[in-house]
Amino acid sequence: MRPKILTVDDSKTLRVIIQQALRAYDCDVSEASNGFNALFQMERALPDLVLLDVNMPVMGGLEMLTMMRSNAVLKAVRVIMLTSPADHAVIGELTTLGVSGIVQKPFTPAALIEQIRVVLDLSPARVA
Repeated sequence: MRPKILTVDDSKTLRVIIQQALRAYDCDVSEASNGFNALFQMERALPDLVLLDVNMPVMGGLEMLTMMRSNAVLKAVRVIMLTSPADHAVIGELTTLGVSGIVQKPFTPAALIEQIRVVLDLSPARVA
C-alpha cells in the first residue's frame, strides 16, 4: 500500500519543493497551508506521516501537534517537524509530544528524504 504523506506549511514554495523531492517515490502526497486545514483533511484521509511546519498563521504546528496527540485517532500518526533556527525554544516541547524527527530549514531534498526514510518505507516510483 502506498504511504500517504501530508505536508503542512504556509509556504507554497516549500510545499512544491517537498512534492518534487517525493515525486521519485511511490507515495501519495497531499498538502495544507495551516494546521486547521490539515486537521480537516485528516478527518477524511488519515496520513501515514505529516511533515509539519512550526510557524504558520491560523494554527501553527505546535498547536496542531498538541491537538493530534490528544485525539485517539490522530495520536498515532507520525510527525516530522520542519523548524527554523528561531524555533529552538520549542524543540524540547516537540520532543515531549513525540515527534518522529526534526528537519531544520533550509534543508536539501536529500536530507528530507533521509529523515522520511527513518520513519517510512519509501519505494521508488514505478515508471510507466
